[in-house]
Amino acid sequence: MPDAAITYSETETKGRYAVTFDGVEGEAYLTTSKLSAATIIADGTVVPDSMRGMGAGAALAKRLIADARTAGQKIVPLCPFVRAYAEKRREELSDVIQW
Repeated sequence: MPDAAITYSETETKGRYAVTFDGVEGEAYLTTSKLSAATIIADGTVVPDSMRGMGAGAALAKRLIADARTAGQKIVPLCPFVRAYAEKRREELSDVIQW
C-alpha cells in the first residue's frame, strides 16, 4: 500500500481532514463541525473511486479519534462512515464517541 499523508485544516466552526496516497490520484476527506470546545460533529466522509479499498476512510476516522482524544473532545458521529466505524468499536471508543 502506498504511503498516506493526512492533513488537517480548520476555521472557527469547521474542520477538514484530507488524505492522499503516493502515486494515487485524488484526495479523500472527512469534514467536521465544532459544536463546542468539547464536542465536534463528524459530518461526512468522501472517498474517490481511485482510493476505494485502500483504507482511506479508516485512516481519516482514526486520525479524527486520536485528535479528539488528545484534545479531550467528544465526537458526535453523524457521518454514516464514522458512525459505522465507531459502532464496530463501541467499547474501545466509549471515551470519545458521544451517542
